[in-house]
Amino acid sequence: MIKARLLFPAVLFLAACSFDYGDLLETGEGRPDIVMENLEYVRVRGGEHLVRFRADRAERWEDRRTMELWDFYFEQLENSEEGVEANAEGRAGAASIQLDTGNVSLRSGVRVNMESEDIIITTVELEWRDRERLLFSAGQNEVDVERSDGTSFTGIGFSVNVRDRTWAFTGEVRGVYVETDDDDDEEEEA
Repeated sequence: MIKARLLFPAVLFLAACSFDYGDLLETGEGRPDIVMENLEYVRVRGGEHLVRFRADRAERWEDRRTMELWDFYFEQLENSEEGVEANAEGRAGAASIQLDTGNVSLRSGVRVNMESEDIIITTVELEWRDRERLLFSAGQNEVDVERSDGTSFTGIGFSVNVRDRTWAFTGEVRGVYVETDDDDDEEEEA
């Protein structure tokens, strides 16, 4: 007997679970250990809620130590006196989670809203490195960054260091930076 707490070190809610492997057996790719549909997953460590995600479909591969997700939505959670609140949220058409490291690859259209930083990030794919607390773009993909004040940038080589609360582009970048002053508003083109 497999206990759920051994498979998922978190609270797990399943609306449906399926073991229909369809064409996977015919292609020689093997089959996932668990296939889930309409999944909601909350990761809890030391009584603290860390992240919640939902997916239309999820496949857990024990030999690869990965979980593959489709139509993926996530919230990074923060515990406060008022309860558990989301301080960032996002969507991706698909995602891969490395179970041992917590690293995540987001792909097929990604949108991340970091409300606490007033930043919305939109791109084709992003990578999250959990230990380093680093979100970055892969390859030469352009990344759009917008703020509610009208600031917007598009560039290559994007990264966000969550610990330092900094973001940067290492490649070509263009856009508009809006500097708000007590006396007047100014716009600068980058």
